Amino acid sequence: MFMGIDVGTSAVKALLMDDTSAIVAEADMTLPISNPQPYWSEQNPADWWEATLQAIDLIMKDNPAALAKVRAIGLSGQMHGAVVLGADDTPLRPAILWNDGRAKAECDELETALPGLPLRAGVVAMSGMTAPKIMWLRKHEPDVFDAIRTVLLPKDYIRLCLCGEKATEMSDAAGTLWLDEETRTWNDDAIAATGLNRDQIPALFEGSDPTGTLRTDLAERWGMAKNVIIAGGGGDAATGGMGAGAVTHGAGFISLGTSSQLFVASDRYRPKPELLLHSFAHAIPDRWFQMAVLLNGASCLAWIAKILGETDIGDLLTRTEAQHKKPSDLMFLPYLSGERTPHNDPYARGVFFGLGTNTNREHMVQAVLEGVAFALADAQSCLHAAGTYCELPGVIGGGARSLYWTQMIADIMGTPLARYQGGAKGPAFGAARLARLALRDGTIAEICTPPAIEDILTPDQNRHAQYQPRLAKFRRLYNALRDEYQDNAV
Repeated sequence: MFMGIDVGTSAVKALLMDDTSAIVAEADMTLPISNPQPYWSEQNPADWWEATLQAIDLIMKDNPAALAKVRAIGLSGQMHGAVVLGADDTPLRPAILWNDGRAKAECDELETALPGLPLRAGVVAMSGMTAPKIMWLRKHEPDVFDAIRTVLLPKDYIRLCLCGEKATEMSDAAGTLWLDEETRTWNDDAIAATGLNRDQIPALFEGSDPTGTLRTDLAERWGMAKNVIIAGGGGDAATGGMGAGAVTHGAGFISLGTSSQLFVASDRYRPKPELLLHSFAHAIPDRWFQMAVLLNGASCLAWIAKILGETDIGDLLTRTEAQHKKPSDLMFLPYLSGERTPHNDPYARGVFFGLGTNTNREHMVQAVLEGVAFALADAQSCLHAAGTYCELPGVIGGGARSLYWTQMIADIMGTPLARYQGGAKGPAFGAARLARLALRDGTIAEICTPPAIEDILTPDQNRHAQYQPRLAKFRRLYNALRDEYQDNAV
């Protein structure tokens, strides 16, 4: 057996996989998020660890024999989060997350100091990334900054708790702005520009490398062997790719989780920072990927359901689909947490445009679903401008469960999409595959196959044509509001 642990934004997920890639057991534990000020997003690392313990305890309750067969654990996690530890390895403050927008000024300062950084880091400096957050701490919380002994990423804090090792791997390090993507080594100039030194940054591994072994007390708690390997793992985008089989050149997927990504694997480093794409190291050796990143995805659906007091999202989607006759007259900009591709605008916010006395809750939900799909179409245009195409992207994440929504996305993007059997398979599954690779129990080609396809969604060309004027209006609406977003942030 192999275990994958994904430290997500809304939950920690633990998953057991056998040597046929079948999922034997899984458990999720929800996580709180704090927004203490506008544009801020934080979590307590202790909550991640407690959720991890509870998730594995829950699996053990019904699957003790399977858990005893675990030989390796792989880690996945939300990228970019800044976990700053003091001399006793205790977090000095809450972790600053990927969707935090406070460090825009520091991004500008970093690129002024290192004008060649985007080509080495694979992306322009964006406020959600790790390095600008450390610069923000140096300026605004100097006592915390001066006490920093180590900076870790979210999944790597869980590694520290599991095995006592301070380590990271290429795909998660890629999102810090400290990694030289092509050589897959730390960029000392970028580290120094943020006021740190190499001693404060963890050691680098490949995601399929062993990085340590499970602590004895935890092995005893869960009835595991004493030599369980902890694999390097990956950032959630890369582990999603591992789970979806996106490991060969041109293979890709769309993730519909809390945030959204369009991901295409590559056999070489192909930076396109001017298009606001992320060109990052993959979680396996000699592979990279290009990615268009949206800060908002299925979280928009969860948000509107909560606002409307709807507790059964499946029923809400069924009712929305039943009244859906044509593209919505209502427009929704889905930028609840700002946006990356194609705007790099941490200050953007959600907007309903066109509300009328006849607007009902199903109209609003349809507009939200269309808004996320329009944002995906926007992001796809950046990939196409870079000459990057994926013939049949799979759809993973919670949003993949909805045939209605995924068909809508195919119609708006004009791209065939595949839904996988057990369609919500995602980063935890890919992390378990990396655990198996770390045990040297098979090759990448043998282990990282795409899941079986449940259905292929072919875009309806009539609906695609109907949506094009709405997509153009979606883009005009953001452009009309961009200056207003900036003024509102001052």
